[in-house]
Amino acid sequence: MKTSWRSASLVASAAAVLALTTACGQDSPPAASQNVGATAAPGDYGSIGAGAGGSASPQPAAPSPSGLSNPAGKLSVSTADEIGKVVTDSLGLTLYRFDQDADKPPKSNCDGDCAKTWPPVPADDAEAGEGIAKSLLGSVTRADGTKQLTVGGWPAYRYAKDVNAGDVKGQGVGGKWYALAPDGKKAQGGGSGAGDGGSGAGDLAGLSTRKDSELGEIVVDKNGMTVYRFMKDEAWPKPVSNCEGACLEKWPLVEPVDFADTKGIQKKGYMIFDRADGKGKQQTINCSPIYTFAGDKAPGDTNGQGVGGTWYAVRPDGKPVGAPAK
Repeated sequence: MKTSWRSASLVASAAAVLALTTACGQDSPPAASQNVGATAAPGDYGSIGAGAGGSASPQPAAPSPSGLSNPAGKLSVSTADEIGKVVTDSLGLTLYRFDQDADKPPKSNCDGDCAKTWPPVPADDAEAGEGIAKSLLGSVTRADGTKQLTVGGWPAYRYAKDVNAGDVKGQGVGGKWYALAPDGKKAQGGGSGAGDGGSGAGDLAGLSTRKDSELGEIVVDKNGMTVYRFMKDEAWPKPVSNCEGACLEKWPLVEPVDFADTKGIQKKGYMIFDRADGKGKQQTINCSPIYTFAGDKAPGDTNGQGVGGTWYAVRPDGKPVGAPAK
């Protein structure tokens, strides 16, 4: 039997409505005891770097009193797997640039805790080695009056988790940090970004999964950063985020990712929604809003797991890992 255009349209519309009202969240409405829609208390956002059980993760050693790290010495060019040519200091440590800095004119926007994880490279004794044009080297005066090296106008940093010559664990971190190429541009190709035992960012899909030694299979974003759920959000009958304001500074929302740009993620309930606070659209998995954690500094970090008893890593089907049964 042939189906008319009008009948097909009605069927498609009904199916869309049914998918929104029945596919989101659980197969049945949440129990009243879940306190769905409650306003998040500040403590629910967690402390930056706090891990499961509320314990703080190890922090990199503080920089020297001057605010700058060890001298750069003679710079050279090294070749990193999957990245290509990168600038290294006299010890072979990779130098990085930050997308939130500026090059015209040079300006550093990494201070305080940021500068502990990403120590600025001092400009005083830096010199160009083979493969690096002397004209590309310069300096910028930081807020504390010290001089930081610039390459092609971009302020240069090291990464606290790079401990051996040739390490490139900072490549792609947060989608804002990249190794410096000899011309001052971003080194291309992704990189290992292994962090503490995690998988590298490389050429990951917009959302994919990785095997964590403690949590099992969890979702990560295009930079290899762990994805989380907030247990005070709503998924049924439609997605609602209860993480706003200061909460979003610690738990940045995951922006829309086309399903074609995912790997290993459940399709049911994979949708985006408009946030009520005017922050635009947010991605969901099984209709649950998803986030990353500012306390995760490198791909593979899971410092957000269990924070405040309300934040948990996400499985490919959208379920929270290790959340208490309700």
